[in-house]
Amino acid sequence: MSLILDHRVTPARPDLAASRLRGQVEARAFVDPEPRRVVAASAPVRREPRPDAPLDTEALSGELVDVYESHEGWAWVQLATDGYVGYVPDDALRLDAPVPTHRVSALRTFIYPGASMKLPPLEALSLGASVTVTGEAGDFLVLADGGHVFAAHLSATDAYEPDFVAVAERFLHVPYLWGGKTSLGLDCSGLTQLSLAAAGVGSPRDSDMLEASLGHPVAFDDSLQGLQRGDLVFWKGHVGILTDPETLLHATAYTMTVYSEPLRTARDRIQAKSFGAITGVRRLG
Repeated sequence: MSLILDHRVTPARPDLAASRLRGQVEARAFVDPEPRRVVAASAPVRREPRPDAPLDTEALSGELVDVYESHEGWAWVQLATDGYVGYVPDDALRLDAPVPTHRVSALRTFIYPGASMKLPPLEALSLGASVTVTGEAGDFLVLADGGHVFAAHLSATDAYEPDFVAVAERFLHVPYLWGGKTSLGLDCSGLTQLSLAAAGVGSPRDSDMLEASLGHPVAFDDSLQGLQRGDLVFWKGHVGILTDPETLLHATAYTMTVYSEPLRTARDRIQAKSFGAITGVRRLG
């Protein structure tokens, strides 16, 4: 009998599934994955293999994925970072891409064809994207593919930010994008996941997954007293980050931006108009 598994993080379809799931799910065929890396600045992870399908999340440059199928320009993959499953454009992936050495620590940075800011940039990378550095050229680091990135915008892959809340605050006013995970646009759980990752904390993708797995619960009542900076506040389908005991930072469709507002104001509006009452508060550490 097949188990009831979360389709978001389970590489299984009626016709195809990961070989490790044999005996747990029903499928007509089982396959071993082929590891590839994302070589695009970012790659959409869509619910179906077509460009107008819903965007569930994004994979960033350097991210490792397991590919279970490639067909008509789309790869059916599972992301190594958070286990999310979906369809990624085939041309965003490469089989023999080198292992990243550095991560983008700026909110966004450009790749140049040479060691000069006056050259027309080739690409833009968002915070959290990773690259392979092979050399130095003045104020720039040289990438394996020949591109150049301003050195101060990169950090070693094992160097982490001390405060994930400070990382999140840098996204203030960035546009809201359902499924987004870059400084061009992101959603509430994308903001939380990216900020935690910059501080070395791995986490799942969606708000319900975050609430079920991160930290420990914090007791609260209608007064919302006793909360602190870094607490994560959850609703059914939404999450925000406290930047102080009374202020919530969240990517919200209310303003279609990353927005900072009094927690009580957000609590009252969300309860009345969208996600209902607060379901929980979680504290890391």
